[in-house]
Amino acid sequence: MRQAMEMGGDSGEERPRAQTAANRPILLIEDAPAIALSISHTLSREGFRVVVASDGEAGIDRFRVERPALILLDLMLPKLSGLDVCRIVRRESTVPIMILTAKDSEADKVAGLEIGADDYVTKPFSMRELVSRMHAHLRRAGMIPAPEEVQVLTGGPVELDIARHEVHVRGKPVELTPKEFDLLAAFLRGRNHLRTRNYLIDSVWGPNYFGDTKTLDVHVKRLRSKIERDPHRPEHVLTVRGLGYRFLDSEP
Repeated sequence: MRQAMEMGGDSGEERPRAQTAANRPILLIEDAPAIALSISHTLSREGFRVVVASDGEAGIDRFRVERPALILLDLMLPKLSGLDVCRIVRRESTVPIMILTAKDSEADKVAGLEIGADDYVTKPFSMRELVSRMHAHLRRAGMIPAPEEVQVLTGGPVELDIARHEVHVRGKPVELTPKEFDLLAAFLRGRNHLRTRNYLIDSVWGPNYFGDTKTLDVHVKRLRSKIERDPHRPEHVLTVRGLGYRFLDSEP
C-alpha cells in the first residue's frame, strides 16, 4: 500500500491559512518520517495545508490527485527516485519543484535543475529560509499575491519613505547608503522587538551571505551616527548582548 497522508498542525495556536490558489496544498515527498513530520509541522503553523507521500510512486499519485501549489521533493526515495519523480511531474505540469536533499554534489544539483526543478536546498537547512523560498516561488507562479508593502515606516524620531527612498530624523532629511536604508527598514518593521544578528544579515545581505558578520556591527555604528542624538549613548538602536539589536520606538 502506497503511503500518503495529509498533515495538519497541533492543537495549539495556528496562523491563518496561506492563501494559495484554490487552497491547493503543498506536496512533501519525503521518506524519512522525522524529517517529514518536522517540515509538515512548521508549514502547518505557517498556514499551509500539507500532503505527505513517503515514496516516489505515492508522490506521483498524490501529485495527480491533489494538483499541489508546490512540491518539496527528496531525491533519495524508495520505489521511484526523486529525479524520476521530477521528470514525470515536469512533463505534466509547471508546478514549482523544490528539491530537499542531503546530496550536496554539484552533479546532483545540476541534474535536478536540468530536468526541471526550480530550486535545490541542501539538508540541514533553515526552516525560515525554506519558507521564504517557498513564498518566493509561489508568488512567481501566481499562487499567492505579493504582500502589500507599507510605504512609510516610522519609529521614534525616524520616518522612512520606501517609495521615495527618503529618511527624515526629527524632521530633517538624512542621507543613508542602500544597506543602511535596508537595515533601518528592518529595524522599523520590528520596532521594540529583538532582531537577531542572523535575522538582520538575512534581511539586508540575503540568506547566502557568507562574509564577515562584523559588517553588521559597522553598519549599525554608522546608522547610530546618523539617527541618534549621542551615538555613544544610543536611545533607539540598542544592543542586546549576545543576541542582536532592538529598535526602541519611544522618544525620550
